[in-house]
Amino acid sequence: METSKTKNEPWYWIPFLNFASGLPYAIIISVSVIMYKNLGISNEDIGIYTSLLYLPWVIKPLWSPFIDLFSTKRNWFLVMQLLISIAFLVVGFTIPVSNFFILSLAIFWVAAFASASNDVASDGFYMLALTKDQQSFFLGIRSTFYRLAMLTGNGLIVIIAGYFEQLYADKTKAWSYTMIIVGLIMTVLTIYNYFLTPKTEINSLETESQPTPKVSFGTVFSSFFQKKQIGIALSFILLFRLGESQLLKMLTPFLIDDKAVGGMGLLTEDVGIIYGTFGVLALTIGGILGGIAISKNGLGKWMLPMILTMHLPIIGFILLAHFHPTSIYYIYAVVIAEQFGYGFGFASFMMYLIYLADGESKTSHYSIATGFMALGMMLPGMLSGYIQEYLGYGNFFIWVFLATIPGLILSQFLNFPKEFGKKID
Repeated sequence: METSKTKNEPWYWIPFLNFASGLPYAIIISVSVIMYKNLGISNEDIGIYTSLLYLPWVIKPLWSPFIDLFSTKRNWFLVMQLLISIAFLVVGFTIPVSNFFILSLAIFWVAAFASASNDVASDGFYMLALTKDQQSFFLGIRSTFYRLAMLTGNGLIVIIAGYFEQLYADKTKAWSYTMIIVGLIMTVLTIYNYFLTPKTEINSLETESQPTPKVSFGTVFSSFFQKKQIGIALSFILLFRLGESQLLKMLTPFLIDDKAVGGMGLLTEDVGIIYGTFGVLALTIGGILGGIAISKNGLGKWMLPMILTMHLPIIGFILLAHFHPTSIYYIYAVVIAEQFGYGFGFASFMMYLIYLADGESKTSHYSIATGFMALGMMLPGMLSGYIQEYLGYGNFFIWVFLATIPGLILSQFLNFPKEFGKKID
């Protein structure tokens, strides 16, 4: 049964609900790297401790069944978004203190826990509120606004921090004010989602007279590992982002570090502008096209081309690290290619996770799948600083490119309906 809300209002709430998932993730996982780099923390410590912030996303399957079993998805994501807002405000006030590194990491970890829970509830809300063909159609929109939120963090928020650095000539004060602004933005998003998200959670494929029966925690968790081809599926999920996990941690240090140590020597504000302008446009186009392509032809046709489109732009960073071009426009070109490839290519990975989670307890199963994805991001990311210091930036990016090959090979052994995600006319 399709309700008027699921039919008429997805465009009002899907973009902002996913933006409220992507922005905390960007701040905790990516912007924290830039912040700590500018506040004097070493690459090795950045790699280890900011990668540990992935832990809540890794272990979220352990508590995700409770989100299925207690209260509503809407109540969960609203409370978690409010907690995230408060956490970022507190981080802003802890930066000026002497032991800011330990304190801010602890608060970021709380925010990460809330953000991971917010993701579980938001994903479940999405799968309950929309039909299958709506899910495939809005997949590109979801992915795009999630990534737009990440680029808002890596772009606009970093630009603001860079502006404050220049204005006050004090990086501590600059980042303190910046994190307070982030907390206020999250507060506004929470209020918006409170008023605009539907207040019903009826599965469009069910009727109110035939609700899905509640099942136990153990049944929900163990049933995921009984799915067909689960060994290959989990290997693919763990290895698909092996290269990206390391690229994400060391890319901004590469852009900020002096050329004397192999970096590109950019200002903080420059990094924000690069990702916040042309990067946003490229990602938006790529994400929308990716969702439309799968919706039109199905996942089978696009899996391989999308994976290649996502990973081949790493070659551009290899060239930057080896030749260090003086013109900033070469950096723009590489970022545009990388962002378009990510927006277009990542849609296939997320659609496969939706397929893997399909069935009973889809919210919990989707969170388990994304938990393994987070584990595949956390462990390599923890080592990325040491690998980069040992290899140097040039050889590091070559290693990152080679690390994408296992996931590419495994993708060819996955079994799924070739037309999965295709819109039914």
